[in-house]
Amino acid sequence: MPAAIAPLLIALASFVLRLVNLGSTKGYIFDEVYYVDGARDLLKYGVEVTGNNPEFIVHPPVGKWLIGAGIAIFGDNEFGWRFATALIGTILILVFARLVHVLFYSPLLTGLGAALMALDGLLLVHSRTALLDLFLTFFVLLGVLLWHRDRHWWAGLAFGLALGCKWSAIYFIAVIALVSLYRILVNMDIRDSFKLILKKFAQYGLLPIVVYLMTWTGWFISNRGWDRQSSSNPLIAWLNYHQEMLNFHTGLTETHPYQANPWSWLVMGRPTSFFYDSPKDCGAKNCAREVLALGTPILWWIGTVAIAVVIGYWIKSLLNRTNDSAALIVAIGVIAGYLPWFAMQERTMFSFYAIVIEPFMVLAIVYCAKLLLDSGLKPAVSQSIVGGLFALVLLCFIYFVPLYTGQTITYDDWKMRMWFDSWI
Repeated sequence: MPAAIAPLLIALASFVLRLVNLGSTKGYIFDEVYYVDGARDLLKYGVEVTGNNPEFIVHPPVGKWLIGAGIAIFGDNEFGWRFATALIGTILILVFARLVHVLFYSPLLTGLGAALMALDGLLLVHSRTALLDLFLTFFVLLGVLLWHRDRHWWAGLAFGLALGCKWSAIYFIAVIALVSLYRILVNMDIRDSFKLILKKFAQYGLLPIVVYLMTWTGWFISNRGWDRQSSSNPLIAWLNYHQEMLNFHTGLTETHPYQANPWSWLVMGRPTSFFYDSPKDCGAKNCAREVLALGTPILWWIGTVAIAVVIGYWIKSLLNRTNDSAALIVAIGVIAGYLPWFAMQERTMFSFYAIVIEPFMVLAIVYCAKLLLDSGLKPAVSQSIVGGLFALVLLCFIYFVPLYTGQTITYDDWKMRMWFDSWI
């Protein structure tokens, strides 16, 4: 019970921060215009439409159903649009704390992990904006935790829901399935492993697909969905629709002022501005109000180094045939959540997609903190290093909170926070 107190208190404080002035930014923030509209349609019709006509949409419905739940409870307003992400963004901190706990069994590291998650600006911005990527991140992280705990049927369910938020969950499903298959083949004779391989195929192949298919129930029972009439066989019509969605995603090459190559994501080279305004009520001649999807810079810069270190330990564990579960999970996050984007250099991409990498990056930092605390350094030295870096992250987060929460500040104060020209 004592180990749970710190994460619970951190999550509670984070929830309050997410809810305060949640609806203060009026109108749509960035792509909320698509997902809030979709959530309204799902609540009313069970499928997305434009007037009386079917609407072509390019993302599955789970995230929009969750946004719709907030609207159903709190009304069709800015607070209602964003409540679901605020709640899920808080629960995500607890899920992450649980993962750290089962990996390290250290109240100190568990509390550190929860605190670092709570101090990430990118997670805070996603938690206050009605987009889909936070839902994807939550179900992916939940799936990884369940997989690590050998709750494979539940993990398959979580990954199916992640796929129902965004297709990029497929990379995590594929990597988890391959790791599971590898473990079977190296530990069992191929003749004895056949039934277990079939079971894993059902858990990480068939189950996610079935769950994903069920998330489209509204489309199947309605006759108003896009491509619904393209075939007398509803499943064929659904596959036709998915082919169109795939064509859209692979052909998305339009330039955007805030597009960012994956090479720059971890170091926050080009954060995405979700909202910007120049109000007149800050007590100065020029004022600024922005919602900037910027990860807490010092946290992400430390995390970039930590990922490199932990990947090194993961490779070492492979060569030595030892089990390093924490390093493996970090590697899974990087391989499935980050590397695939490098194969899509022509596609329009944004740095806020990196939110799905963030839990694995923070896990890498916790891993490195453990290395420091367990090193041959004097406890006072190692603890001072960890504590000092944590203090820097905390101060950096506090400094950028106005940009994470859309507060009105003077233009000079805003400009001071633009540490690089690429952030403007």
